Amino acid sequence: MAAADQKKIGLIGKKLGHSYSPEIHRLLGMTYSYTLQEVAPDGIGAFLETTDFDAFNVTIPYKKEIIPFLCGMSETAARLGSVNTVIRTKDGFWGDNTDYYGFRYMVSRTGYDICGKKAVVIGAGGVSPTICAVLSDLGANPVVVISHKENTAETRKQHEDAKVLVNTSPVGMYPNNGVSPVPKDAFGALECVLDVIFNPFETALLADARERGLITEGGISMLVAQAKRGAELFCGGTLDDGLCDRVTAQMIASRRNLILIGMPGCGKSTVGRLAAAALGRKWVDLDEEIVTEAGKPIPQIFKEDGEDAFRALEHRVITRVGAGSSLVIATGGGCVTRAENYRPLAQNGVLIWLRRSLDALPIAGRPLSQKHAPAELYAVRKPLYEAFSDAAVDNSSTPQETARNVVDAFNAIPETLRT
Repeated sequence: MAAADQKKIGLIGKKLGHSYSPEIHRLLGMTYSYTLQEVAPDGIGAFLETTDFDAFNVTIPYKKEIIPFLCGMSETAARLGSVNTVIRTKDGFWGDNTDYYGFRYMVSRTGYDICGKKAVVIGAGGVSPTICAVLSDLGANPVVVISHKENTAETRKQHEDAKVLVNTSPVGMYPNNGVSPVPKDAFGALECVLDVIFNPFETALLADARERGLITEGGISMLVAQAKRGAELFCGGTLDDGLCDRVTAQMIASRRNLILIGMPGCGKSTVGRLAAAALGRKWVDLDEEIVTEAGKPIPQIFKEDGEDAFRALEHRVITRVGAGSSLVIATGGGCVTRAENYRPLAQNGVLIWLRRSLDALPIAGRPLSQKHAPAELYAVRKPLYEAFSDAAVDNSSTPQETARNVVDAFNAIPETLRT
């Protein structure tokens, strides 16, 4: 077998365009190569005959399909009927399941005691059997699975006494952000909600649960932990358990968006560009995105179509851009006037309120600033900025210093801010 730093490791699946795995294995300190390889539905056999991988991970939809091609598997994989990690041996390819380890770690991060609690699992395919096994092994009783077809108001009502809810379905996963597999008020006795989806970091399901004051955890921690266990299998050793917490924090910190909100003319664009340069991130000005999509300047949109049409377009742009990651985003001054804009901004982002003295705010080219005095607008919007923001920074110095303060405030927000 090749030395650890010479091994060829990979990930196979049907579609892998948004995989976080290479970055996670790098952050874990692994020096082997990690390659993504998409495999056609009927191509597993041919792939195994020709691949030069020493080992590889398996994702949707091949965790069961690969089993007939293996020379053996671990007790955990055999019990679950699911393989996500494959090692080349002298006898052929051998399979294991690290999703079990990953979800168990995800549960442990919450500090919530599942023992004796009724748990409902949404989704019957994919990783669902693994989640059910972990819940049962941790003492959850009973564990109820609700498939996609069974997920009705009538079925949910039968399990209103559930304390734990776990989503294993793809509902709410990028790029279909913003939808939840269950209504916000479902399962009124809930105490803990877990979602194995890792993109976005906060799904609509988790956001609903957070607003209800429930314990929540997203799937990025599970992804990191299963990768850590996989790395141990690839290299035949053990890694520090503390790596899971550190890499989970690093993954969230590197991919969450920095979003500036504040009054028109407060300096969001100038400061945002400087912050983006300092962080080495892509810069996005939502007003520019709106102009591009509308094909005309914002004052013209207001004049010809009205404010309601502008706000509807603004929301569509926010929803599209907010689904991205590792961005620095400047919003329009009035985005906070529509409550529905909060979720798509907050799902992957930290919102920083950039404050500036009212007498320093320009009004040229700003329709609402010309129609209403800055003090009048500010009186309405101040509580909205406060409600939307995770931190506030005063733009009372040079743009460069303010940008540094914004970056410092962004980095100071813990990755566990909401989940």
